[in-house]
Amino acid sequence: MLLNSESYARIIDSLHDGLYFVDTNRVITYWNKAAERISGFSAAEVIGKSCADNLLTHVDGTGRSLCLGLCPLAACIADGADREAEVYLHHKDGHRVPVLVRVSTLKDPAGKVIGGIELFTDISNIQANNLRVIELEKLALLDNLTQLANRNYIERELQSRFEENRRLKIPFGILFIDIDYFKAVNDTYGHDTGDEVLRFIARTFVSNSRPFDLYGRWGGEEFLGIIRNINPDDLVHLGDRLRTLIEHSYVVHGDEKLHVTVSLGATSMKEGDTIESLIKRADTLLYESKRTGRNRLTLG
Repeated sequence: MLLNSESYARIIDSLHDGLYFVDTNRVITYWNKAAERISGFSAAEVIGKSCADNLLTHVDGTGRSLCLGLCPLAACIADGADREAEVYLHHKDGHRVPVLVRVSTLKDPAGKVIGGIELFTDISNIQANNLRVIELEKLALLDNLTQLANRNYIERELQSRFEENRRLKIPFGILFIDIDYFKAVNDTYGHDTGDEVLRFIARTFVSNSRPFDLYGRWGGEEFLGIIRNINPDDLVHLGDRLRTLIEHSYVVHGDEKLHVTVSLGATSMKEGDTIESLIKRADTLLYESKRTGRNRLTLG
């Protein structure tokens, strides 16, 4: 049975993965429903625009923009070779979402390359976090603004990690995270914009966390991540990746891209630690990051 174009369109729109087409100038010509869901951008907002025009602005794990010479889709159109890569797209709400992208060329019936196709799969921890949110709401352990665990739940989780370490010797570390110059954001742009910044940073944690780690709002512009079964080197790598993703993300305020950075203190649970001593050490390390220039991580 032959399918007509309407049938093909319905099939493409029912895909779980995001799919879009571009012409040879990388101007978007098609955008499916899953692309809308994963990115937050509607088809009407992106069709006719370049994918680099304040839209997905893919970056790699080090924060390098892939729209400036490193784009897998552009390379595919240029040489005809299919590619696959893990990148971080810019969501409309400001945060970065890790996606697996697969790109190939789009050809006319004569075999001439007329554009490219990108299929992208959300590989974030969104679904696991949604289940966690439901459970936390039931227990009144959720921060309403960011949808992260609140301070009470963080303290419970820390107690569980200490008990797990005592019984099973499973190591863990924490990341104490603070938004740099957050008061200036509120004073300059207003508290509604400040709240949006808090939410996009929270979504960055959720989208880029492992299912068995937990991030919560400690208070104000401070967050705390509890990272299970990790050594100090990997804790630094994970914390720096989050820092870099936040640095290269933004929320749109009018015609302006609003960027913020975070400072971090990172430490692992040590023999003789209590919850209080662990948090105090991480807090001291955080303020060392502030003292030495901000937008950095200090390990101790």
